[in-house]
Amino acid sequence: MIMAATMDMAMVTDTPHLLPLMAWLSPAFPVGGYAYSHGLEWAVECGDVSDEASLTPWLLDFLTLGAGRTDAILLAHVHRAGGDAEVLREINDLALALSPSSELHLETSQQGTSFLAAIKAAWPCDGLDGLAGPIAYPVAVGLAAGRHGLPVAATVEAFLFGVTQNLVSAGVRLAPIGQTGGTRVLAALGPTIRAVGAEALAADLDAVGGCTFRADLGSFFHETQYTRLFRS
Repeated sequence: MIMAATMDMAMVTDTPHLLPLMAWLSPAFPVGGYAYSHGLEWAVECGDVSDEASLTPWLLDFLTLGAGRTDAILLAHVHRAGGDAEVLREINDLALALSPSSELHLETSQQGTSFLAAIKAAWPCDGLDGLAGPIAYPVAVGLAAGRHGLPVAATVEAFLFGVTQNLVSAGVRLAPIGQTGGTRVLAALGPTIRAVGAEALAADLDAVGGCTFRADLGSFFHETQYTRLFRS
């Protein structure tokens, strides 16, 4: 029994500590993600999303054709940059420039800046001060995870899951979906999250880009939407 316990402890010691990812990408982490819907509020307003059945494909497009895939690629490259300040600045500039509207620029920059501030306060380490000004959310996550030695594959998957979880929560608040329906949507998207994460790990920066034209237009329309719960 003692030998078995010793072997179990050795396995735990050799396994990368993933608890920080669980905290950092939880809806409770203070990045203000609850205030943003990435245009989903307009999709509900115009009838594109009205129930569980229509929320799932909207999120599927977000993950495979939109910001989900793009942000995962950017995160992976930041993680591998090894603290190279010039590379970090270039990727962060690209990430911010890819925002198709002012609201989505605010969404990523506010969450990224808040994320890095919380990391510095609670999980400080060297190499977190290589960027100044607005910081895109996936860039902040990739930088922190890389500097803390967390595995890139687990970080990408956790990031995609956390962002999707936040959007599902927004969908539950906006449409008659319900908590159980939202949970089903999140579970159904699990294989897609893993597939997008695996693709991001193998992609170079030239692969960044997507086409969610109606959702992007929705982020513009949302700026003048009369009644709003969310900032994007």
